[in-house]
Amino acid sequence: MIEQQVHSRNLVAWAADKPDVCVLSGDLTGSTEIARFRDTYPDRFFSMGMAEQNMLSWAGGMAREGMVPFLHTFAVFLVRRPYDQLAMSVCYPNLPVKLIGFLPGIMTPGGVTHQAIEDVSLMRGLPNMTVLETGDATDIESVLDVAYAVDGPVYVRMLRGAVPRLFSTPMELDRVRRVREGADITVFSSGICTEEVIRACEVLQRNGISATHAHVTTLKPFADPAVVDMARAASRLVVTVENHNVIGGLGTAVAERMAEAAVGTPLLRIGIDDQFAHGASAPYLKDKYGISARRIVERVAATLGATIHVDEDELAAVDVSVSIGSEQLEAL
Repeated sequence: MIEQQVHSRNLVAWAADKPDVCVLSGDLTGSTEIARFRDTYPDRFFSMGMAEQNMLSWAGGMAREGMVPFLHTFAVFLVRRPYDQLAMSVCYPNLPVKLIGFLPGIMTPGGVTHQAIEDVSLMRGLPNMTVLETGDATDIESVLDVAYAVDGPVYVRMLRGAVPRLFSTPMELDRVRRVREGADITVFSSGICTEEVIRACEVLQRNGISATHAHVTTLKPFADPAVVDMARAASRLVVTVENHNVIGGLGTAVAERMAEAAVGTPLLRIGIDDQFAHGASAPYLKDKYGISARRIVERVAATLGATIHVDEDELAAVDVSVSIGSEQLEAL
């Protein structure tokens, strides 16, 4: 099932009984689905312009006065540009500032200036920061509760526009969702990659490779004991799939847990292979940079010494098409 403008509708309803919640826009109000909030709660909406460093410092001051600011802009503009202000004005004093970052990874034709492929690494490295990622409509609807309950700063990799509904149970802090059970490999995925892995696992199963699959929504903290249990249960391979550089993100987090627990199963990290991407359509970029269902099947099969012919019609049978919603003002 594909749903449109989930965050736009959910934010307005969710904030109705939370007068301490305010929303700050980095001059991308229409592109981050907060126009309805602006129109519904004009006294709790602040347009800060294209001045992200100032927005972070302003948010820190508002949090000190008892507000809970939810900052909305593209992920790159919440991480790269105001990193020092984020560290000193928000994380160091451990203030409840919530950063809602859109267009994570390669989900934009805007190229390197708009593609946040290192944001998880940078945010995981900040003391006091919690890092969350949405992968479907249910995640979008439940991430606000999770972020609001954290007594400190939170960074959310948010989806917009048309998104699939993959789960019926809500996101929980530092808890993975078990999608399927298998004995040969264990796959950990996050964000948009979970849909691709669901499709890939179907093809792998039909070719004699059974997979346990877990959907990860909390990238820091990363202490769910199920991660080690599932990694240890894999008889042949552990795989991570992420819409992010393979350095510093989900793959690194899983590797750290496996090393600490002395899990000796081989690990295959699938993601952006330590390179900048370029602008193109999302399906093209996912395939080019190795995180499409087809490429996931090929990488897993090659690592296990197998050859699997990927039938595109077979993949399409479990595909969920995604388009940009009518309210989006910019394809970027």
